[in-house]
Amino acid sequence: MEKDVAVLEKDKASTHSASSIIDEKGGVGLADIDVLGADIQAIPEDLLEAAEYAKTMTAEEIEDTIQRIVDEHGDDPNFPPGVLSAAKRYLFDEKLRQDPIEYQQVYEELKVEAAMIIINSPYAEVRAVVDNHDDPSISGATFRTLVIGTIFVGAGGFINQFFSIRQPTITVYSNCAQVLAFPAAKLMELLPTTTYTTFGYTWSLNPGKFNPKEHMLITIMANVGFNTPYTNNIIWVQYLPLYFNSAWATNFGYQIMIALSTNFIGYGLAGLTRRFLVYPAHAIWPTNLAMIALNRAFHAEKETVANGWRISKMRWFLYCFCGMFVYFWFPDFIFQALSYFNWMTWIAPNNVHLAAITGSISGLGLNPIPTFDWVQLTVFVDPLINPFFSTLNYFIGGFITLPMIAALWYTNTWNTAYLPINSNRVFDNTGNFYNVSNAVGSNTLFNQTLYENYSPAYLAAGNILIYGVFFAVYTATLTHAFLYHRHEIAHGFKSILSRKKTSEVHKDVHVRLMMAYTEVPEWQYLVILIAAIALGAAGIGAYPTETSPAVVLYGVFLAAIFVIPIGIILAITNVQITLNVLAELFGGLWFPGNAVAMNYFKSYGYVTTAHTLNFAQDLKLAHYMHIPPAEQVHTFWAQIYATIVSSFVCIAILNFQMTKIAGVCTPTQADHFTCPGINTFFTASVLWGTLGPKRMFGAGGIYNSLLYCFLIGALIPIPFYILRKRVKSFEYVHLPVIIAGGLSWAPYNLANLWPAVPVAWVFNVLIKKRYLAWWSKYNYITTTAFSASIAICAVVIFFGVEWTNVSIDWIGNNRPFEGCDAAGCPRLPIPDKGFFGPGPGEFH
Repeated sequence: MEKDVAVLEKDKASTHSASSIIDEKGGVGLADIDVLGADIQAIPEDLLEAAEYAKTMTAEEIEDTIQRIVDEHGDDPNFPPGVLSAAKRYLFDEKLRQDPIEYQQVYEELKVEAAMIIINSPYAEVRAVVDNHDDPSISGATFRTLVIGTIFVGAGGFINQFFSIRQPTITVYSNCAQVLAFPAAKLMELLPTTTYTTFGYTWSLNPGKFNPKEHMLITIMANVGFNTPYTNNIIWVQYLPLYFNSAWATNFGYQIMIALSTNFIGYGLAGLTRRFLVYPAHAIWPTNLAMIALNRAFHAEKETVANGWRISKMRWFLYCFCGMFVYFWFPDFIFQALSYFNWMTWIAPNNVHLAAITGSISGLGLNPIPTFDWVQLTVFVDPLINPFFSTLNYFIGGFITLPMIAALWYTNTWNTAYLPINSNRVFDNTGNFYNVSNAVGSNTLFNQTLYENYSPAYLAAGNILIYGVFFAVYTATLTHAFLYHRHEIAHGFKSILSRKKTSEVHKDVHVRLMMAYTEVPEWQYLVILIAAIALGAAGIGAYPTETSPAVVLYGVFLAAIFVIPIGIILAITNVQITLNVLAELFGGLWFPGNAVAMNYFKSYGYVTTAHTLNFAQDLKLAHYMHIPPAEQVHTFWAQIYATIVSSFVCIAILNFQMTKIAGVCTPTQADHFTCPGINTFFTASVLWGTLGPKRMFGAGGIYNSLLYCFLIGALIPIPFYILRKRVKSFEYVHLPVIIAGGLSWAPYNLANLWPAVPVAWVFNVLIKKRYLAWWSKYNYITTTAFSASIAICAVVIFFGVEWTNVSIDWIGNNRPFEGCDAAGCPRLPIPDKGFFGPGPGEFH
């Protein structure tokens, strides 16, 4: 078969010979393999394998699989539309049955697709990088994995925690570990191959050639360990004298208990949601595909020719990596106008209206050519990873909300014209940043008298719209999940109670391959979940947090409601809907006047949901790589081990920062450890916890009418669902993603959305359709090389030049940050009385 594939790739004229191969071996009688490949989005190698298997299938198996196509993929935007249409015609079109020749032709095409679904993934994206074969003798759980993974987890946790409070910050990501792990492992191949036995487990310093499963397990450990504990934000605002000044927050036991608790709750929920987010074939998790593509590039032994390109994946990765490494110096440091290419504002820098509509910094970013920076282009979506329908839907959401923001600003609704049009800051009635100390007493608790003598909290137009969109997207997500995925969700719950094997319930080829290994049972994840809840409640209850331990249960309850609907949308579209605003809203309502309690609720509601999805993504990554889930050291324990190591490292660094860095978190700190993120976190804590959401969104509150967005979000998916069933063009309309596109404001704008659309169309439509072999081989390698290169280049730039305060003072770096776009000019001046809106004593 490999020889046949080589002939196909070498010569275009071989398509007819390939057709004859299918006729002889597959018995499908198709005229042209290229036509079939275009219809079902498959490369010749996969087609030949499917055609070979199709010969062994019975008519009943084929009929059942065709019915599965309609039942399981009828509302699946990632499934090849031509195949779905053919399956519906075959099953339901009576006219087709009356034409035996065409009927047989449709059947023969579906026969190959039926075989493809059984022996491979239904999706071209997955087939492009994920192997549908497995060698159970290859293990990822080795001494080498443990050593390299531990070093990287410790180093990454150290760097990310240490620089998390610096302005500008620096962050290393798991793709850096994936790149650096390969040379480190190759170096360890020089160690002796002597085997040892410890507690019945046989291991070696050098278990042989570094394999893909080892490489991916190290990456998974890094993906977990590079995340700093979100609870460190709570500890900072508790400890710092300029905030809540609680010296007891330096207690290591308290710190580690709440840090481990939030992480392990995520593990427990991730394991319990595997039947919804990991096992189903439609849970693609597009981000994983880029990671796997890089893994395969490092370990590829044989290279095929793709549309005439003979360059190996590894060589292509190096070309893209080096090219981006050189180029990124320009938009990031040398010529920053390439990053913020707000060229229209250069015509009249002080023109308020021009900056507001076209500006890329504080404006709405209505600019046809807004950036030449890959980082700016991929803020919200990666155009090479996200399905094109997802990228387009997300952009549409941003585009249709732009005039809404402009309307709020130009009509001065809610006094927005006195503020910048697109800022994420909170303002007072003088147009300055809201000073929360003017509304709280010396005990940091809300003071009604001080508040009434100061000002209500005001939001910019872009920020107001974001809150309305957040309210809408939460209820829309639940309604959408019920309308489109209720059968899959019900199927998942039934499968938990089913006595059938997982492979019988979830018929994906990768599920069947993983059945060669022992599965981690749900009860183990449930034990972790219960223990983590108890650990968090104990940490909150045993220390003077002034918070009820029940806050942990409240937060987990919120996470349990949303994690499956949000997870399904993320796994299909690569767009994540976060619960931060909902957690702040409910936390502020349930714990009025208590900022710390609100922060805990946010941690156990919003953050545990985010952790759950992150861990579920890792479980799917291991699933695709066929890493045994229940070896001595496997994905389950690798994640737990990496989290424990990372948590202890980060907490240790946190205590060093709090007690050993002079003037930490003050504006004049010598080494720029000014804690910008902590300042933002504290402001949100007081606004949502101390002032409380009632004063902003409750009865009589300035933004009370935004609460209607909850109702709008709950109802709007219904007409779209009806239209999707009746109008074919609505098949690719994904309402939660469109609504989520409306969240791309304050401080971001359309300049971070539009550039991704043409790039996505070129790669995921044009190239994918015309040059599928090239796309399958190089697409994910390209974007992974860019991301890894930027991450490493950013580290080099930071330590090499920015750390020493080196800068280049010239027009290419200064022009984008001049004028109203950078300053965020309001449309109206503050009235002569010195404030807008109700004055002191006029609001309550």
